[in-house]
Amino acid sequence: MAGEAAGRDMQGRLSAPQKRVRFSLFNIKAGGVDLTFLILVMLLLSIGLVMLFSASYPNALYYRGNSFFFIINQLVFAVAGVVLMMLVTTVNYKVLQKFAWPIMWVTVALLAAVFAFPAINNAQRWIHTPFFNIQPSEIAKFAVVILFAKIAVKNYDKMHTFRYGVQPFLPILLILSGLIVMQPHLSGTILVLAIGAIMMICGGTNMKWFVFAALLGIAGIAGLIMVPGMLEHATVRLATWQDPFSDPRGAGFQTIQSLLAIGSGGLMGVGIGNSRQKFLYLPEPQNDFIFSIVSEELGFIGASLIILLFALLVWRGFVIGMRCRDRFGSLVAVGLTAQVGLQTVLNIMVVTNTIPNTGVSLPFFSYGGSSLVMLLCQMGVVLAISRQTTMEKS
Repeated sequence: MAGEAAGRDMQGRLSAPQKRVRFSLFNIKAGGVDLTFLILVMLLLSIGLVMLFSASYPNALYYRGNSFFFIINQLVFAVAGVVLMMLVTTVNYKVLQKFAWPIMWVTVALLAAVFAFPAINNAQRWIHTPFFNIQPSEIAKFAVVILFAKIAVKNYDKMHTFRYGVQPFLPILLILSGLIVMQPHLSGTILVLAIGAIMMICGGTNMKWFVFAALLGIAGIAGLIMVPGMLEHATVRLATWQDPFSDPRGAGFQTIQSLLAIGSGGLMGVGIGNSRQKFLYLPEPQNDFIFSIVSEELGFIGASLIILLFALLVWRGFVIGMRCRDRFGSLVAVGLTAQVGLQTVLNIMVVTNTIPNTGVSLPFFSYGGSSLVMLLCQMGVVLAISRQTTMEKS
């Protein structure tokens, strides 16, 4: 009787140590989301929309006959994405663990379905609908994070072995990368493989297997070099990367215009709306090379502040992951925010010609409705993890 009384307060309710956390599909009253992460997401989205309009209106007017074409479309998807993000924050993220395999199989089906639709710019990366286009490679990044987190949790005490730390993941990566590279979509392939590797490392895969894979890759490339003409296209791309001015009106044109935009921005930039390179000099300034226009208009200071915001977002996502008491939630939070950081780094390296042009979009900034909605939903998952962590600690 004394022990039972000690577990109850004056009104006879269970005291804090004996409270049990109950989970359901929705956790609307589970507690507050991580406000810092939410503010960083909204800041990057708001700045991205402003810079998208600034970068896109000359192309929109010239090619579409309407200066507001790109920004209106992006605003519609941004509003839809924010609404979905906030709805996702109320969902119990653990339901994703149950549906990880169905999500992956649907993703594989969508990746295969793109070949039934007409190509855009010699690439079959989209499923066309009457209202918008779907890019399944964006869904693939999310599917990899969810499924790899599920497998790593299941095998967490055996992840150091090849059978459990490598073998379950390898076929998935081969299927996804094979479908994406055939589109062709080199940057998407690189991102899926990199995200998969990050999830495996965080899940506990022994690093020796990655060293072995790297050596195997180097040997494979060396073998291809020995075959005449096998890497001719790649050799041309590497030569253009090393010296864009070797083909200033062809393969090196976009890189040259990007570097001119970044260089002309100086320390403080030419001011929002005052970019010169976006006036039909830099191809597709609203897409993969939008950071060049950002650097030109905001300068080194403004571009550095945006990079800092991305770094803070990734850091805060890692904090949410480390605070989560559930291993699956922790891996998902780290994986989804690592994806944003990785994609940002690769995009900036491309526009500054640090690596060859692989066509990587800049999260929250580059034009693309389906990718923006998918990104915001992923941020909603991270916020849902922070919300549920708050509930479990209360």
